[in-house]
Amino acid sequence: MARRGSRVQKDEEDVELNMTPMLDVVFILLIFFIVTAVFVKEPGVDVFRPDVDQSEQMKPTLLVAVTSADEIWINRDVYEITQVRGVLEQLLSENPRAEAMIQGDQDAPIGTVLDIQEILTELGVEEINISEES
Repeated sequence: MARRGSRVQKDEEDVELNMTPMLDVVFILLIFFIVTAVFVKEPGVDVFRPDVDQSEQMKPTLLVAVTSADEIWINRDVYEITQVRGVLEQLLSENPRAEAMIQGDQDAPIGTVLDIQEILTELGVEEINISEES
């Protein structure tokens, strides 16, 4: 009989699982997903958009910078004016339809900027933009 009594005592002990921390985690995840969700608003009507030629829209750009110290920067490297033609030829072989942007410092020698423009014209670049940094 002593055995039965010990079994009854074990069965009577209630094992309680605390669900509060798990519920807290679930609510925090729910709040996170609600806050980070992107809600797209539909206009309510189907619009037929015109076809656009993507090749004309995004052209690669050759960026050449001339500093006030007469340094020529292309692709984060400094070059002499004698090296510019070779570098630009290589870049144009990778992107033959590229357009060029020459950025000149306010005190940059105009002769250097015009020399680079002439090189680009001789290499066949159709669109050359010159901007002055102030």
